[in-house]
Amino acid sequence: MKVRAWATMSADSKLVPFSIDRRDPTERDVEIEILWSGICHSDIHQARGEWGRSAFPMVPGHEIVGRVTRVGAKVTKFAPGDLAGVGCMVDACRTCTPCTEHHEQFCEAGPAWTYNGTELDRKTPTFGGYSTHVVVTEHFVVKVPSTLELSSAAPLLCAGITTWSPLKQWAVTKGSRVGVVGLGGLGHMAVKLAHALGAEVTMLSTSAAKKADAQRLGASDFALTTERATFKTHAGRFDLLIDTVAATHDVDALFRLLKPFGALVIVGIPPKSLELKAGSLVGGNKRFAGSSIGGMRETQEVLDFCGQHRIGADVEVIPAEAVNTAYERMIKNDVRYRFVIDAKTI
Repeated sequence: MKVRAWATMSADSKLVPFSIDRRDPTERDVEIEILWSGICHSDIHQARGEWGRSAFPMVPGHEIVGRVTRVGAKVTKFAPGDLAGVGCMVDACRTCTPCTEHHEQFCEAGPAWTYNGTELDRKTPTFGGYSTHVVVTEHFVVKVPSTLELSSAAPLLCAGITTWSPLKQWAVTKGSRVGVVGLGGLGHMAVKLAHALGAEVTMLSTSAAKKADAQRLGASDFALTTERATFKTHAGRFDLLIDTVAATHDVDALFRLLKPFGALVIVGIPPKSLELKAGSLVGGNKRFAGSSIGGMRETQEVLDFCGQHRIGADVEVIPAEAVNTAYERMIKNDVRYRFVIDAKTI
């Protein structure tokens, strides 16, 4: 079927109305009418060719929430009318070791990304959530709890799982001390989720203006990384630091804030290499790690957790025609904290 969308034709073009073809559901497919589509900063990177692997025309969007309209004959988990979500992947081989261990994002054959990629045939391009409908194989569709505000649920499909995964990997629980570096789309979800898990959360920011927001979101403490005193008063305090900053910054200094055996986990992707002294790791047996999104089991887990605790992203809903302005505002950090497209306007 022909589907309305918004696409960019080149790395230096704006997004414009576009038409794409969606396949009819096969026996294992779910067709979803998209209701809300979140805007992730990685949409901008890829739409503007900043990661060096962009294919055009491109329809971005991998934070998708909608309602099931049709299902294939062998679909068992969904029925027309169900609320459903699609995140960063739409398929994977499902037979390699990472896939069978529920880490489909690390599929050895390479997953089929929701946009700026191809289906597993490595020929058919994938188009994302800035559109009115999407068709996805059942395994890569998640159930969206009815307790969530749907526009606020859309960013959980990327920002939510990206920050949930390190919290689970490092077994954050009641009494854990977690520092979140940077209060943006990722950082605000990290604060909400860590707080809901019972952790003592500190926001580490360069902006004093964000203190009130950090406390509203669940941080019990706030510290400025621009002040030397922070690295003395908070030295050796944290079990885990989640670094959401996508700009070049002094990551080496952050290790002073960790307890022995503590971990600094990168989830933001700065454009340049980060410098780190070996002694920052060796002193205290500290860990330096990265974390991507999660697999499908973990993605369903964060949605269920958010449904139970009624946690959604802080969003600003926009019509599709405002997407180019939204991109410029995101670059200036002028959003609190995620833009979401109302798909009725596409």
